[in-house]
Amino acid sequence: MAVRAVVLVSGGLDSTVTAAVAKEEGWDLYLLTVVYGQRHQIEVSCAEQIASWVRAEDHKIVTLDLRIFGGSAIFGDGDVPKNRSEQDRGEDIPVTYVPARNTVFLALALGFAETVQARSIFIGANILDYSGYPDCRSEFLQAFQEVARLGTKMGVEGSTIKINAPLLQLEKSQIIQRGIDLGVPFESTHSCYDPDAAGVSCGQCDSCLIRLEGFRHAGLEDPIPYQVR
Repeated sequence: MAVRAVVLVSGGLDSTVTAAVAKEEGWDLYLLTVVYGQRHQIEVSCAEQIASWVRAEDHKIVTLDLRIFGGSAIFGDGDVPKNRSEQDRGEDIPVTYVPARNTVFLALALGFAETVQARSIFIGANILDYSGYPDCRSEFLQAFQEVARLGTKMGVEGSTIKINAPLLQLEKSQIIQRGIDLGVPFESTHSCYDPDAAGVSCGQCDSCLIRLEGFRHAGLEDPIPYQVR
């Protein structure tokens, strides 16, 4: 029997490639998607398509509305920045940061992992594109590894649940190329922070710009539609 892994899948590009990496490594995949109040609900539909594509053993969709705390442009607390330069994007923690989001997500994934006796959790964290996000740093992931070891029955009994972030140090173009190599259906992914009512990506927010630049640097065309390219 293959060893089980929980994969945090949002329906975005990075988490989808992460799921593909875990699939290639031979894990039985248990996917977890969190509906946390984000503007871009279309990602959840994309996550369901990805769950089918990777032939997940199970796909849990958890609703945990973090809008009750606010604190992020993702929730409508202020405007989503548009058309920022690469330099501007790297200067500070962006207003699209959701307070403690990856801490919350990993805690949920840890509970799911212990329930299904998974030996690993995969997360699509990437530090190079989002240098201002504190919960995408290797130091944070290492610290959460200790949480998994000290705060679970499995950990106390010596069965380590490993936190894996295979894309952590990759450029976006490298992530895209890895996905191409693995046959990822990028047309079924979504990255925009501020899509229109039909779910069409804006093409101007930080996430869209980084994604489009990544495809260009990889010498490829992004297969999803945009309001502005």
